[in-house]
Amino acid sequence: MKIAPLLAFTATLVLAACQQPPAEVQKFSGAAQGTTYHISYWTGQNTDAAAIKKSTDDEFARLDKLLSNYRPDSLIEQFNAVKTTDPQAVSGEIVELIIQARVVSEASNGCYDLTINPLFKLWGFKGDKLTPPDAATLKATLQQVGFKQLEITDAEHLRKLNPNLTVDVSSIAQGYSVKRIASLLEQQGINDYLVEIGGELQTRGKKPDGEPWRVALEKPVSEQRTMQKVVTINRSEPIAIMTSGSYRHYFDVDGKRYSHILDATVGVPVTHNTVSVTVIDDDPTKADAWSTALMCLGREAGLAAANKAGIAALFIEHQGEAFNEFSSTALTSLSTITIK
Repeated sequence: MKIAPLLAFTATLVLAACQQPPAEVQKFSGAAQGTTYHISYWTGQNTDAAAIKKSTDDEFARLDKLLSNYRPDSLIEQFNAVKTTDPQAVSGEIVELIIQARVVSEASNGCYDLTINPLFKLWGFKGDKLTPPDAATLKATLQQVGFKQLEITDAEHLRKLNPNLTVDVSSIAQGYSVKRIASLLEQQGINDYLVEIGGELQTRGKKPDGEPWRVALEKPVSEQRTMQKVVTINRSEPIAIMTSGSYRHYFDVDGKRYSHILDATVGVPVTHNTVSVTVIDDDPTKADAWSTALMCLGREAGLAAANKAGIAALFIEHQGEAFNEFSSTALTSLSTITIK
């Protein structure tokens, strides 16, 4: 799953009611998918808070066994472990994530790619020491990377055209997990909530006093955790906010900084000055993938891709001592979302 090292975002509720609301916001939290989750909700009906938390934890356990790349017994890692070009049975959920990620990959001209894991291992981003590869090793590793080497044979089967291919769904699975947990709440009659997993979130409805949910975006500075912007959500329909960034996870080697964001087309860390990208969309799965893809592309190419696809995105670029913000056309046209 998309764990903390791939996140550069902090979500907090801004709860500042001036009077006692007619109902209380219920909250619970825990550990899941290599990170933490926080859920806030309220309803005018009687609910069993313990049962809601249990059903949430049960769903996290199911998703973990399905999608987590850090555990060898997950279904996605069982698929990765088998070195064959024969079709392999996976779940329909995994196939659907592959379909959605492929669309985003194509829109990013291959910069974003779920088969990039061998490059992360090669560079040492899976460990605690960076190991820049030589040209020959990099070229050989790139042969193991690319969506073109993964085939969807039907709704529940995938086939590797290269037996050494592996798939890492962490850049999209956390958004999908947000979607699943939010759906679980809705199935229990909860229509006012904020679901957050490792900084990725979805809201619906409002707070009990009628005030909107507000979310703080973290300032992209590696040495501190301060607020850059506050997103106010003036809508009742579900909306997702996903952020990817490079400012907390990097290596400094011989006076040069290497971002953990790798361009899958060339196999090297990106060199642009974009430090974070926030995507706002109705679909948390889609928003999760797009935030990573746009972070890979950077502000210039990313804005072009976002505008072409109609993606609402906020880019923050580090220029000298300043953090400059750039909004896609779709973001500026959002009438029910304010960012200040």
